[in-house]
Parts: sequence; C-alpha cells; structure tokens
Amino acid sequence: MKDVLRPIYQERASQSNTLGILILEKMKPISPVTDNFDVILFIVVKDAKELWYVKHYEFENKSAAMHTVDEKLLHHWIDTSSYRRAVEWVINGTVIFERNEYVTELKEQLRTFPQGKRDLKKVIEFAKLIRSYSEAKDLYESEHYLDSFSRMVHSLHYLARLSIIEKGFHPEVTVWNQVKRIEPEIYKLYQELIESGEPTDKRIHLMIIAVEHSISKRAESSTQHLLSLMKEQEEPWSFGELKVHPEIQEYILDLSSMIEYLVEKNIIEVVLQETKGDHIFHRTYKPS
Repeated sequence: MKDVLRPIYQERASQSNTLGILILEKMKPISPVTDNFDVILFIVVKDAKELWYVKHYEFENKSAAMHTVDEKLLHHWIDTSSYRRAVEWVINGTVIFERNEYVTELKEQLRTFPQGKRDLKKVIEFAKLIRSYSEAKDLYESEHYLDSFSRMVHSLHYLARLSIIEKGFHPEVTVWNQVKRIEPEIYKLYQELIESGEPTDKRIHLMIIAVEHSISKRAESSTQHLLSLMKEQEEPWSFGELKVHPEIQEYILDLSSMIEYLVEKNIIEVVLQETKGDHIFHRTYKPS
C-alpha cells in the first residue's frame, strides 16, 4: 500500500517545510483510529498557509486520507488532547520520511510525557470531571435519573482519562480498553454503572459516592498546573485575572466550577477585599 501512495508522499517529502510523514494502516474492519479509511498519511509541516489540510483518495478499491498539519497545531492537539487520533497516528504510525529526526524526537517526547505537559492535561480533564459530576449530582437530586445517568457516564469517562494521564500515558480513542489494563478499579465502576441490575437511581447514587471519593483524593495533584501558576505572585488573584491568563485558556470554561470545588476542599483560600458598597466584598483567591 505504501508503494501505491509513494508518488503522493514523495512530492510532499521534497518540499522544504515538510518535517515528517507517517503512515498508519487499518488493522480491523471497523477502525475509529483511521476514521475507517484503509490508510492514513499524516504529514507534519511548518509555517503552513492552511493549518490543517485534508484530502481523500481511492485506489484499488481501498481508501486513504491524507492529513497535512502545521506543527504548532499538532503540538496544541498533543498538549490538550483535543484531537486524540492525531496523537495515536504519531505514536503508532510508521515513519516514511523525517527531516533531522523530527518524528523520532516527537515520538520520544510522547513516550516520556514531560511533567509540565502532564500537569496541563490533568487539570483539563479534572476541570471537565468536576463540572460533569456536579451536573450529574444535581440532576440526581432533581430526580432526573436518565439525564443524571448520562452525565455520570461522561464523568466516569473524564475520570478514566485522568487516571491514564496519572500513570504517564496519553489517553487513546479506545479509552476503556486502556483503563481495563491500567486502572481496573475505575473500569469496575463503569461496569457497575452500565451492567448492574440495580434500579437506575440506586446505581447513580452509588456512583456519586464512589466518584466523589475518587475526585477528592485526586484534587490537589490534578490541579498542580493551576496552583503552581497562582503561587507565582504573593497577592491573591481575582477571578478576572485568572480568566485572562494565557496558560489557563484551555480549561477556562470549567475554571469557575473547579475553583469553587477547590475552595470547598480548602485547597484554595478565599480572600475578601472591601468594595465601595457596605458589607459587599470582592472575592479573591490564593492557594491555601
């Protein structure tokens, strides 16, 4: 298959801004990793006019998708898990061209998973987990059990991804297959929610208790990215100051609910500051 596609990728390899080319073939009839294409050609370039360009091909009753991605966008995907397939293409793809060992070094970075990138991924997943869990609990208490069940499935998914990152791995598309090997306790929770013969409301109630415990024990370690940033200045932070900080933008939508949870757990302290109104104070925040 690589030989058939050679004219396509050789043209790309000859261009000076091409950093690397990988190929990944479909290994089974249904393949989410390759979007069910028979083969993926993944091309990393620098200074691209179009950050992400996709072209589809057909040959000998087979299909191929060529993705040409600017290296800055690829690193954003890697750092934030915003397009997990691309991470798997880099990890599992076969290198057919690289300039100055670019892809080899990128694969090594993914394998070692530096702590700074790991902390960012953990806080992103934790922030999503807090919001989803809070919604599931609120829906349960309002007796909207099916909606609560749906949100709890999402919560367990975020918890699963968080646990994988904690172990030093990048979450894959087939996350539950990973969790079954890496964190069987969380896989068991998922099984109990999905497969238990108990009534729906009872299943959710048990999950609320179990997930709350899992969240609580991970809270401080999972939010090191935020806490370390807040320690960079002695003065407490207003929410507005945190909201515009460039390093927080990847989890800004879930920041408010996460801070409230950290305040509740005494991981972040509220510092009140006077305003012009009587008995009205600004809330500011600092790590406890």
